[in-house]
Amino acid sequence: MSIDHASRPSVRLRPGRARTVRFGFPWVYADELVLDRRTKALASGTIATLEDAERQPIGTVTVNSDSRIPARLMDRDPDAAIDRDWLAAKLRSALHLRDRLFNAPFYRLIHAEGDGLPGVVIDRFGDAAVIQPNAAWAEAMYSDLEAALIDVTGVTRVVKNASGRARKLEGLDEESTVTTGTVDAPVEVRMNGASYFADLTGGQKTGLFYDQRPNHAFAAKLGQGAEVLDIFSHVGGFGLAALAAGATRALAVDGSAPALELAQAGAEAMGAADRFETRRGDAFDTMAALAQEGRRFGLVICDPPAFAPNKQALDKGLRAYERVARMGAALVAPGGYLVLCSCSHAADLARFREVSLRGVSRAGRDGQVIHTGFAGPDHPTHPMLAETAYLKALFLRLA
Repeated sequence: MSIDHASRPSVRLRPGRARTVRFGFPWVYADELVLDRRTKALASGTIATLEDAERQPIGTVTVNSDSRIPARLMDRDPDAAIDRDWLAAKLRSALHLRDRLFNAPFYRLIHAEGDGLPGVVIDRFGDAAVIQPNAAWAEAMYSDLEAALIDVTGVTRVVKNASGRARKLEGLDEESTVTTGTVDAPVEVRMNGASYFADLTGGQKTGLFYDQRPNHAFAAKLGQGAEVLDIFSHVGGFGLAALAAGATRALAVDGSAPALELAQAGAEAMGAADRFETRRGDAFDTMAALAQEGRRFGLVICDPPAFAPNKQALDKGLRAYERVARMGAALVAPGGYLVLCSCSHAADLARFREVSLRGVSRAGRDGQVIHTGFAGPDHPTHPMLAETAYLKALFLRLA
């Protein structure tokens, strides 16, 4: 689907609302846009020219009047043609950065607005890629997006992942499928000396969380010569990295049996199966059981799902993060280390740090904050969009 920008429609901002867009803020909220009958009649994903209140063109946007973000900035040039060539240019720019950062093609290639493709996530797994088209425009232009991806990167297998809350908010379906080639087995990914197996078609999100790569590496140093507990482990992210760095043993806890099977496969692939154990169950119940057993670990990592995915869930989410910190701290041996993570953009670093340290204190533990981690550089932050800087990791040494 290619757009003829010369004949495309226009949408208009309300008075006094153009300043943030002119400075590059990529979203236009419903109370900032004139949502008249003509605008509401535009098909979801339509490319349009954005005008200020005086009808002066100020950018090119994609429109979805059913979304709480009815217009997303695609290009600050109001004459930009959003077509396959435009998509390819964005992909080439993103690829150039990743080629500088990594010596193997396993990374997040497109981080939505952070890479100039609103609502689009693309993770690369060697010759395979998983696309999450989480905005209506990306759904409408999926064939062009996929073709540009193949041309630019040379991947031969592409999965469309349509799961997740973001697509629901855009009014999109949840029908995931393999759109190019075949994917009939998990893909092995080597990171930080460890082996991981990513299920590209049935796993959580795209199958692997690349964002934690630098935090895995930092935590692994702290786990050398120690027994490690990896809570909310998914496919073994922190635990396997710690084993690769010299941890004596690692216990991975998760509620998903398939994820733990992949974690076990990773341990076997790296020759560490004899030092790796999994336990399936609710994280809170398992932490309570381990405490009753008198277990203590030199390194405990808690990397839960987003407890505060939006502002409405913030208070409840913060209470959950405090509980995680309290229960996790109780399992750390004296002189050991605790790692607490949050992927909730609604809980900023200050609030997350506050409740985490309160939880540690309520566990009766004293400690030092020795490091604060964030997402890896393949998850670039849009300078005006806090949502792209969602991941936080606190590293503490406990007395």
